[in-house]
Amino acid sequence: MTDRSDLLDKLDSGLLETAVKLATIFKEKGGNLLLVGGSVRDLILNQSPHELDFEARGPSLEEIKEWLSKDFKYDEVGKAFGVLRIKGYPIEIALPRTETKSGTGHKGFDVQIDPDLPFERAVQRRDFTINSLGLCPLTGQLLDPCDGYSDIHSRILRHIGPAFCEDPLRVLRGMQFIARFELTPLPETVEICKSMNMEDLAPERIFEEWKKLILKGNNLSDGLNFLKDTNWVRYFPELAALIGCNQDPEWHPEGDVWIHTLHCMNAFAKGRTGDNWEDLVVGFAVLCHDLGKPSTTKIDDDGRIRSPMHEPLGEEPTRSFLSRLTNQVDLHEQVVPLVKRHLTPRTFFKDQASDGAVRRLARKVGRIDRLVRVAAADIAGRPPRNDDFPEGPWLLDRAEELKVKDSAPDPIVLGRHLIDRGLKPGPEFSPILEQCFEEQLDGTFQDVDGGLSFLDHLLKSRD
Repeated sequence: MTDRSDLLDKLDSGLLETAVKLATIFKEKGGNLLLVGGSVRDLILNQSPHELDFEARGPSLEEIKEWLSKDFKYDEVGKAFGVLRIKGYPIEIALPRTETKSGTGHKGFDVQIDPDLPFERAVQRRDFTINSLGLCPLTGQLLDPCDGYSDIHSRILRHIGPAFCEDPLRVLRGMQFIARFELTPLPETVEICKSMNMEDLAPERIFEEWKKLILKGNNLSDGLNFLKDTNWVRYFPELAALIGCNQDPEWHPEGDVWIHTLHCMNAFAKGRTGDNWEDLVVGFAVLCHDLGKPSTTKIDDDGRIRSPMHEPLGEEPTRSFLSRLTNQVDLHEQVVPLVKRHLTPRTFFKDQASDGAVRRLARKVGRIDRLVRVAAADIAGRPPRNDDFPEGPWLLDRAEELKVKDSAPDPIVLGRHLIDRGLKPGPEFSPILEQCFEEQLDGTFQDVDGGLSFLDHLLKSRD
């Protein structure tokens, strides 16, 4: 054990106060409470964790409930796993447990809670050494049986032991850890990952690791290359198809589509906004933007490599890839339009597109500011080329003027306006409303009065 009370100073003062209070309750009752796992890792990396994970020793789960009942309320996350979530705080308390592989998938374990299991043995069930540390909130004593502190400072990703291979999700955790903390995996860790397969991992568990990669990763290329090096990219064939898909060396001197995509993802990471949903949509759109190239790339008679129609033909592999991760239809529907039109900013700038075209683009992609972020990452992903991107600011300015930068235009003339004019809802509503909307997009009118005036003229001309 090492005295590292300085680590506690990096905690948010409110969380530290609560941690000390909890640990004091346990000590006075004859138990022991340790801060463990990612919470300790983050403190060593000079990051203040937003959530605290504790491991309790000595008492049973029922005794812990009794000890906490005076000062805290809690939810029982899973009785079989001995985990309590403290209400009103981002804090979980778990009892030590042993796990024995008994079947396939993440539920195929026999779990035994053991309040007296020594910390040195309990950490053997964890994934990587960087997550194998414990810290006492009262004394600042650091427990480090797997030499995780050294691996954190050396930026090494090392699996703890043979039991690592019992949970295949750990390969994807390795992917996002490498990207977030800029780690280098040891060859033996890569090898054990190669020996593992994805089994019956639930899509929601897979999606959580991809979310962390996209929302928290700094060096996304290294995380994605870990998938390639461990051959886990085979479980995402839409991405695997990018490897070795050649591009024209003049426009893409960086290499094949896989390498281009890695550069694009790093460019995206540098421009995250902090809005998790927006970053998730744009991040997945950048990852998927060239999935249409493997099926469209060809060498023309002049020797140039081209990928005609790769934008619209990227829709099917994008939907296929996203469906492996999540059934969130809203994510699919917001990513796909960006993939299908990621070259549009350049085309519009070249052609000096009309107001109507810009409005229609906003209608198709939902948010033009998202599209510009995807296009900017695409342009940035071609080193050593360092092309300017005047198309982005130009299109954003146009969209801002037209009030469609961060939203699609809403139709001004609605069905109720037709009902007000004596029309009964029916098949003729749709073509009338669509014609009004098209005129609105062309700028014929911009407000309700103008829209209703146009509607009255249109209805009169149909009589």
